[in-house]
Amino acid sequence: MKITHLFFLIASLLFSLLFFQPAAAQNPASVEEDDGGVLCAADVYLIDPGDCLPLGPSQTLTELARQGFPRQSMPLAALKRDDTLAQVPFLYYKITEYTTNTYSSLDGAINKAGPLRQIGPGDLIYLTYIDVEETDRGTYFLLPSGEWMPGDGTRVSTPNLFQGLEFVSTPRTAFGWAVFGTDVRSSPGYAYNIPVVGTLAKHEVVQVYNVINVEGEEWVLIGADEWVPGSQVGVVFPNTTPQSGVTNGRWIDVDLAEQTLAVYDNHQLVFASLIATGMEPYWTRPGLFQIYKMKETENMSGAFEADRSDYYYLENVPYTLYFDKARAIHGAYWRTSLGFEQSHGCVNMSIGDAAWVFRWAKEGDWVYVHDRTGKTPIDPEIYGDGGA
Repeated sequence: MKITHLFFLIASLLFSLLFFQPAAAQNPASVEEDDGGVLCAADVYLIDPGDCLPLGPSQTLTELARQGFPRQSMPLAALKRDDTLAQVPFLYYKITEYTTNTYSSLDGAINKAGPLRQIGPGDLIYLTYIDVEETDRGTYFLLPSGEWMPGDGTRVSTPNLFQGLEFVSTPRTAFGWAVFGTDVRSSPGYAYNIPVVGTLAKHEVVQVYNVINVEGEEWVLIGADEWVPGSQVGVVFPNTTPQSGVTNGRWIDVDLAEQTLAVYDNHQLVFASLIATGMEPYWTRPGLFQIYKMKETENMSGAFEADRSDYYYLENVPYTLYFDKARAIHGAYWRTSLGFEQSHGCVNMSIGDAAWVFRWAKEGDWVYVHDRTGKTPIDPEIYGDGGA
């Protein structure tokens, strides 16, 4: 049985126990048992009431309250997303050879005669192409510039690898997504005697009712006696109070600890998603920034090592919002997973999610980047311009 189905079954049972009491009960606060004991009315009793027995429904409700459950847990008020947001009018090609050349004609590319320019060297190079020619000498690609290039790489599809959530109202509880598939345990910890009670699929949405630390690791409660490691879930903790300095009710919250992004409009959460931010030593810099430039497509390139061995070149990066020098929020067609640090400082999103944020955003909107763990350096002197 899926965890979500089990949760709703438990919720339905508790609802029945709470609101449909037997008509024969004479005292709304307690019920006489056959042996003369008195059961407490169905409620939460974190302190022994003394004059009744907090058993049955009360025992269940009290245990849930101790774990962190609210009295009333509501489904997330999320909208159905527009799948067309993930579509882009580009065909991408990854260069897998260390370098490659372009030529003025197909014959030139076939015979490797008269190269126009060399692309690379680099370890992350993606080009766009407009046509492809299959010959008995190999595969060749026509670039938008009119140049031809030998097929020494890999054509890249841009699947909708992930979609965040758009909201009609701010959720009452924290929520998140499984970054990878993971086991669900009946209590927090890895002890051999803690049973596995289910599994979470990659990107499955969960509500988060409690977060505790066990032996230096965070664990999150996602259902009754259902715990998963915090590292396996990217969590959004809704907070409609803006960071000091935000001058309107619109801001983008980038949570480096959770690898999630949340969009607030008129002090309400309207969108949230998994992201991938800067990996050490190319961290995404914490602070409060403003979007200063928006570009629907952008070519990005750069290198950080002295020998330029980490050179990257990325054509037609979609939906770019610059907020801190070269650091930007943008779609990342080259990412196959999100929810952990991977970039050179930018905030990477799936194409569909980046399209949603781009359409919502305006120049001057605020971007608040933070890390509650304190692991991300805050000294501005260690930060360069950043990159993709």
